Amino acid sequence: MPCPTMANMRDGLAMALGIAAMTWKAMRRSARLPRLDNSRPPVAGISVIIPSRHGRQLLEQMLAGVEADLAASGQEGEIVVVDNGSSDDTGGYLRRAHPAVRVEAHGDPLSFAGAANRGAALARYARLCLLNNDMEIEPGFFRALAEAFSEDPALFCASAQIFFPPAARREETGKTALRRAEDLTPDDYPVFCDLPLEGENFSPVLYGSGGCSLYDREKFLALGGFDEFYQPAYVEDLDLGYRAWLCGWPSIYAASARVLHHHRATSGRFYKQEELNRLLEVNHVRFLLRGMQSAEVFSGYYQQAIARLRRVAPAELALVTEPRQVFRAAARPRLPGRDREKGILDLTGGAVRFFPGRAPARGRRMLVSAGSHASSPRCIEQVPNSTEIYLAAFCRPGAAPDERLLELCRVVIYVEGKAGDGPYRAALQHAQRRYSISDTVCVEPAWE
Repeated sequence: MPCPTMANMRDGLAMALGIAAMTWKAMRRSARLPRLDNSRPPVAGISVIIPSRHGRQLLEQMLAGVEADLAASGQEGEIVVVDNGSSDDTGGYLRRAHPAVRVEAHGDPLSFAGAANRGAALARYARLCLLNNDMEIEPGFFRALAEAFSEDPALFCASAQIFFPPAARREETGKTALRRAEDLTPDDYPVFCDLPLEGENFSPVLYGSGGCSLYDREKFLALGGFDEFYQPAYVEDLDLGYRAWLCGWPSIYAASARVLHHHRATSGRFYKQEELNRLLEVNHVRFLLRGMQSAEVFSGYYQQAIARLRRVAPAELALVTEPRQVFRAAARPRLPGRDREKGILDLTGGAVRFFPGRAPARGRRMLVSAGSHASSPRCIEQVPNSTEIYLAAFCRPGAAPDERLLELCRVVIYVEGKAGDGPYRAALQHAQRRYSISDTVCVEPAWE
């Protein structure tokens, strides 16, 4: 084992290289918003892209449900299977059993990002659903994801709710978030899946899972799709969702789009568990260098990532201590949104929850900031009955609005925290933009 002094020197070198790479990235090229291709109007509908490697057995189990639910969704649609270096007659099976499915065959195995991008390039419709072959969808899946795009016209991605078999730990939920850098310990993996509450829907999330999410195809292509720098898999969906947020294109959680994930049914056949864990750590470090724009935000996460890499995957320390590797990872054009980066992380850190209410739609919309007193309908008594109320309030962890409040409001937004916190400010700004609200009032009745 190296002595602590040497370890500290190496960590200091890694940190200095990371900051230098961020500075170089900021100076190298001005930030620009990706250009949307408006040359031809998008065709309304859903293109389902399923990357599959030696996955015939999994496709036999899931495809009939996908076809039936797509047909029942009320959307035009197609299914494209990217046959990714398979030798199990996947293509032959699909031609015989599912002739309507389009097959894009590749003799050599592609990364997940590469396979998904090739499918996306073939897609005909305005919405792009990426679906792993080990995902078993529930009825209403496509309809629920499409509904999310009606919730927010600027939406980039709708992320499905993920469940696991009864005997398995629920490692994913679809409600993705990033822990605050100041709260991290060396044992923490910064990205986590929050446990959704009953009634929660359309909450902002950090990114949509690449295995069960619906994307705006035009925005997906404008961003260049998944970054194929992430080999062979993992973190490419986080990277894509983060880039979209920087462009002002949000991702939200769609609770009613439900899938059962037979976790790592594909990747687990080709990689050992320790290899998958190593890939996750390595690609997370790459994401920090490639994805983050502000040196202030980056430094807190990067310092923890170096310590974690040293503990979890010490053989990969060259990734952060060799200048060529560090600068190669950072070498990607900048995006706008550097000044909004802190607000994006406040909004998608797991503290903000949206609960659709049952109040009818009305003409005038008002955002009511009710401080910490949202448990009582008294906080909105002074709002005219003709107003459509969007209520934002602080709450304790795990709190959900009561039935009376849901009857009175169009949407209830609960934020775990306290007055003056960044997540609360970010939630207000997000609600104003999403629902096109110009009127915001603060109502704080006396505490009884």
